[in-house]
Amino acid sequence: MNLRDTVQALCVVIIWGFNFAAIKVSVASVPPLTLTVVRFLITAAILLPFFRLSYAQLKQIIPIALVLGVGHFGLFFVGFQGADAATVALLLQLGVPFSSILAAIFFADKLGLKRGAGMSMAFIGAAFLAGEPQGGTLVSIVSVILCAFCWAWANIMIKKLEDVPPLAIMGWMSLFAVPVLAVMSYFWESDQLRAVQEAEAHVWLLLCYTILGSSVIAYHLWYKLIGRLDVNQVVPFTLLAPMIGVGAGVFLLGEAFTIYKMIGGLLTMTGVAIIQFRQMRK
Repeated sequence: MNLRDTVQALCVVIIWGFNFAAIKVSVASVPPLTLTVVRFLITAAILLPFFRLSYAQLKQIIPIALVLGVGHFGLFFVGFQGADAATVALLLQLGVPFSSILAAIFFADKLGLKRGAGMSMAFIGAAFLAGEPQGGTLVSIVSVILCAFCWAWANIMIKKLEDVPPLAIMGWMSLFAVPVLAVMSYFWESDQLRAVQEAEAHVWLLLCYTILGSSVIAYHLWYKLIGRLDVNQVVPFTLLAPMIGVGAGVFLLGEAFTIYKMIGGLLTMTGVAIIQFRQMRK
């Protein structure tokens, strides 16, 4: 990798890393499902004018919207309401072993001893994180684990798409997910309009960071890197994002860095690293 590519990869993981703290602060003022609806409406408004898809392609994106838009992003925001940003950043990495499990089921991919050991380490680490007394509520922990599974499931679905740009998937997925999330917000949340109206300026600035930084700029740069470089050169950078997320939670939000986070995070990240590097070798 040359210097430009390295800088771009670092910018992507830094944006993703600090996004954990941004969402944590935002859901303290606006209910998570409501915030997700607003995020997706703005994302769709920004991206859809640039992408036109066929009817057949749109039909393929609808189930992705349910799994990725509602299952992943919806539960992702819900998880922040009752869990530390650092805990969410680490638990979200379970998407990697979940992806390996689903690949073994749907694509007959043999896991092997090393990836099996990595998966065991990742799940043991997650158990440490879930066992932290102050790390998060049961609802939040379960939401993040389910959101990691939905991310892995969505990857399997996206693999079957042909000739659909990643940002087109993001834009149309956002639009199709809004009605379902809005209904969920109506039944499970309260005072949504008041929360939106009374939200302070910093909430909207952080939401803009999430939309423009994480959803548009970071993904655009990331897929351009994957398009012109060997995946083996790019993927290892993803391991930096949760570490930055933990640092942002501890140093910016004042979250405690406990023995649970240290042991659980070390086991989870080591297990994920084993899985990723083993997959790259294959």
